[in-house]
Amino acid sequence: MPTVINREIEYKDAPIQGRGEQDRGAVIVTGASRGIGAAIARLVGANGFPVAINFLTHRAAAEQVVREIVSGGGRAVAIQGDVGREEEILRLFEATVRELGQIGGLVNNAGVMGGLFRVDALPAQAIAQVLATNVAGTILCSREAVRRMSVRHGGKGGSIVNISSLAARTGGAGEWVHYAAAKGAIDSFTIGLAREVASEAIRVNAVAPGLIETELHAANGAPDRLKRLTPSIPMGRPGTPLEVAQGVLWLLSSAASYTTGTILEIGGGR
Repeated sequence: MPTVINREIEYKDAPIQGRGEQDRGAVIVTGASRGIGAAIARLVGANGFPVAINFLTHRAAAEQVVREIVSGGGRAVAIQGDVGREEEILRLFEATVRELGQIGGLVNNAGVMGGLFRVDALPAQAIAQVLATNVAGTILCSREAVRRMSVRHGGKGGSIVNISSLAARTGGAGEWVHYAAAKGAIDSFTIGLAREVASEAIRVNAVAPGLIETELHAANGAPDRLKRLTPSIPMGRPGTPLEVAQGVLWLLSSAASYTTGTILEIGGGR
């Protein structure tokens, strides 16, 4: 059963949204217990959207994000589920509708790096894991969102934001070409789905972060990666999860009402 912390409140205007934005429905953020996903969930929740915080293993961290949203007057629910598995994606969407009502947004943030490898040393298992979570998971979550948001299916429209990466453009040579290839697939999927559902009141965009200050680098065995690559960033510093979240919030909001099929790079000019 999902952990639910829920409270109805009247939202005031926030800097990026118009009054009534929350009427578009709940936003699901996959992989939202830590890092960029948690920052997105906090900011979306603070701006009046009910938020479903998906997590895989870090229950305590996900529940902390829920508490922070609720303490600020928002509505949130934490829902465990592996987006690399179709049956768990279905449960995620069913639980969100049951606990928060109509879905109006999806942020496909959950992803795995698959470790740091040259291609000639890359295990098949790492490739399968990256593709199952980062690509198939994103496509299947988007399928479920379209089924619920599209006016073709009786929905009220909405917005999908996929988290890509600058690696889709730079290639990730010597480190994670497999991950970069998966993010390249996300960019292509974003453009294709955006054109497919543009007439059905659904906008589909992607945010492509560059080097961001998260634990991702250390978790993949390269704790010094940010320091090593900072000289390659024209702005001279890594970004923060909040800076990525602000781009996601804009794409979810009515402020981006004429934006679809766009890959928004947030990488300090890299």
